[in-house]
Amino acid sequence: MQTTWTETLAEFLREEPHIGAVRLDPAARRVRVATIGQVDGEALRARLLETLAAIEAELEGGGAGDAPAGFTLTREGDVVQLSAPSCETAPKLWRWKEYEWPETDDLDHGHDHDENWRELAAYAVACGVLGLAGWGVKTAGVGPAWLGPTLGGAALVAGGWDAAKDSWENLRKAKLDIHFLMLAVAVGATFIGAWSEAVLLLFLFSASGAMEAYADERTHREVDALLKAAPKQATLVDRDGREKIVAIEEVGIGDLVRVRPGEAFCADGVVESGESGADESALTGESMPVEKSRGDQVFSGTINVGGTLDWRVARLPSESTLQKIIRLIHGAQRLRAPSQRFTDKFGTGYTWLVLGVCTAMFLIWWLALGLAPWRGTEETPSAFYRAMTLLVVMSPCALVLSIPSAILAAIARGARQGVLFRGGAAVEKLAEVKVIALDKTGTLTTGELVVEAYESFPPGREVEVMEIAHALESRSEHPLARAIVRDARARGVAELDVDGFESMTGQGVRGRVGGASVMLGRRELLEKGPLKGWAERLPESAPEFAEVWVVGPDFLGRVLLRDAIRRESAPVLAAMRKEGIRTVMLTGDRRATAEAVGAELGVDEVRAGLSPAQKVGAITSLKEGGAKRVAMVGDGVNDAPSLAAADVAIAMGARGSDAALEQAEVVLMHDRIENALAAFELSRRARAIIRQNLTISLGVVVVMAVASVAGAVPLGLGVAAHEGSTVLVCLNSLRLLAGGIRREA
Repeated sequence: MQTTWTETLAEFLREEPHIGAVRLDPAARRVRVATIGQVDGEALRARLLETLAAIEAELEGGGAGDAPAGFTLTREGDVVQLSAPSCETAPKLWRWKEYEWPETDDLDHGHDHDENWRELAAYAVACGVLGLAGWGVKTAGVGPAWLGPTLGGAALVAGGWDAAKDSWENLRKAKLDIHFLMLAVAVGATFIGAWSEAVLLLFLFSASGAMEAYADERTHREVDALLKAAPKQATLVDRDGREKIVAIEEVGIGDLVRVRPGEAFCADGVVESGESGADESALTGESMPVEKSRGDQVFSGTINVGGTLDWRVARLPSESTLQKIIRLIHGAQRLRAPSQRFTDKFGTGYTWLVLGVCTAMFLIWWLALGLAPWRGTEETPSAFYRAMTLLVVMSPCALVLSIPSAILAAIARGARQGVLFRGGAAVEKLAEVKVIALDKTGTLTTGELVVEAYESFPPGREVEVMEIAHALESRSEHPLARAIVRDARARGVAELDVDGFESMTGQGVRGRVGGASVMLGRRELLEKGPLKGWAERLPESAPEFAEVWVVGPDFLGRVLLRDAIRRESAPVLAAMRKEGIRTVMLTGDRRATAEAVGAELGVDEVRAGLSPAQKVGAITSLKEGGAKRVAMVGDGVNDAPSLAAADVAIAMGARGSDAALEQAEVVLMHDRIENALAAFELSRRARAIIRQNLTISLGVVVVMAVASVAGAVPLGLGVAAHEGSTVLVCLNSLRLLAGGIRREA
């Protein structure tokens, strides 16, 4: 009887007495374990991942499973939890730890990604060397008569070994593939005495396989660089200032971590003390270190390059920016582009078509045109020889590789530059976009308010306005308050004591400074009090500004704030317009505010005052009934519906909400809006290379097939043309890794 996944998981719990329960979320690729007391983190992780690998297929297949005797199985949506037998108080002692779900990579093109390209290259070299030796012995007439054929046979074994393994696996599944076609041609050529051509075929085929594996290895090397950036240990600092080195799995939210120069940050967090710089090139591609001091964010996998920093963990290591990137890339590499899915389906049917055409042509050459069926001459090749030549030139090796090789290279290149494509479909669709809709707050702007000016009435009392605003707002966590306090401290404003501080719900705050009553709040605060007449005569602020009013002992003042516009936004939009992409701002802000920002940035169209539902309607109208591809760039929960409605959803990665990231097909890490332009450029380059690859592969097949039917192509030339096009396609795709993409507009 087959063991169920619940029984396998129960066996894991029986063997791990320090584990009380396991919680699985296959959809989100998360696993958490409840630990009791001290555990060996590395040993537990290895055993857990081994168990998950054993049950993953059944979980994905929707296997229900029943709780073994004594165990408790609970479900909440997609999340399942299996708990070991315990007393009622045991769960109160559990400490939950989260682990990374084991990733699998199911993309292959006839070879596993783990397969060493050097091994394939060794097979190709052995085939070439043995084949040349056999040809030389035969041509020179040296050595015993069996030496040449023996060397040729050894060359055929070396050249066909890898293809034979793949063909055998596919034949067991009742599938035919390109490897089978190549082996069939080699065997057929040997059968009619053309073993030199057979060796040449297998040499070039194995060499192109090595080239494909090398191209794939280069692609995955770009992603592996991110994996190597993840630290394995962290230095925790306790309340007494003592240090303790722990495994990364033991780090929790709120822990204080110390990182010294040259060490990597193990999770995302916020600096509490110290000043330094961080090398964030592994995440963003930016070569210059980013300065870090108290209050600044730090990200997992980045390197501390200056002084020692103490920082507080904000996210579990498994949910850090680095791990988010890695999970997105793994998911992207499993999602094939539409054109690639077409070629995958096309491959098997095309193989049968080729076999049928070659069989028909063999019969025509033999029975209708009177050619010798098996043995011919150099002047008049046999029908079988011509059929083998046609079989070679019609084999779709290069065609099958033309799309996935370019897609994988584009995904890897983007990942190293802070552009994450969640699958090949995003790479292809983005190249066709003609309209891009952008949210304002957090996308074209930073989403952080900054102080633009202080005003006083009468003029000349601006410093006092600043001091009172700082004194009252230093006790608040409102975004306006944080902006005012940050600006005042940067200006070196004197810190005043506040007595009798009181918050007035929905209006503002008040207190006593230097014995005098002071207030701070919205304009409505003034219009309802004794200052109403004066307040009505005060000038309105410009529409792009938010205002905070300050009431002093004998003066009024206000602080003008605005959402800081990203300095990169204007040049990025200008570059998009130059590329023929229409830009549209979609925002829920007031029209006056939105139009002021739009005019400053040069947006083609502004649509303001939109609810989430109205944003969806705007996206639909921009599509013009499907005539135009529309991309949407956003970051907030309110952007998620419009992101889902767009043809291509692009999310800001660092500040993006989970809802926005869930809908996104392209993620711009670290909120670099200029990466949107880089994504467009990379997708268009990928599209151009895919078209080039298809032209090369199909062109060679058509030209050589016609020439072969006419009898103008010898087997050796057909082999060279076929394998040459395969190698050329791989090399062409690798240009995506070698070329740079735009960092700035």
